[in-house]
Amino acid sequence: MHPQPLPRPINCGIGTISDSRTVATDVSGQLIQTLLQKMGHQVKEYCILPDCPLQITALCQSWAEDEYIDAIILSGGTGIAPRDRTYEAVAGLLEKTLPGFGELFRHLSFQQVGSRALASRAIAGVYRSTLVFSLPGSSRAVELALKALILPELPHLVGLLQGAEPTKAATGPDLGNAAPQG
Repeated sequence: MHPQPLPRPINCGIGTISDSRTVATDVSGQLIQTLLQKMGHQVKEYCILPDCPLQITALCQSWAEDEYIDAIILSGGTGIAPRDRTYEAVAGLLEKTLPGFGELFRHLSFQQVGSRALASRAIAGVYRSTLVFSLPGSSRAVELALKALILPELPHLVGLLQGAEPTKAATGPDLGNAAPQG
């Protein structure tokens, strides 16, 4: 049984990793935004950046420091081509990984595209109390990941990270289990 989901929208940062896409041609980034908003979540940041590990790392660090971003969803750069370096950038940041995400995603992808699913290096985890999902760039893969895995679990996972508090900004200092004075 899951704990109660957060009673508020999840605030997300969306990044498309591509050397060729523009805002007008970023079908996957637009799809992520649409699916999140249909579920009542908010897109706080959106950008397109090249598949450059330093830029991907800097983006994730910046968004994880933003007290209003609960989750980061990246699409693109998760294959094995020479320019696909998103996996390395994201994996190097994660403090906790969610191996089940990649395993389940590849299992579901196998049902759609067969053995080509083995080339996917989709990954998810936690960086500085912020969820990070790194997805392939295809809109079909993005739709599968969002609908089957991310959207059903997003409120639960963010709630676990934040102790089901309304927002990161609203949470006070961690006082631990201090005994009352008196």
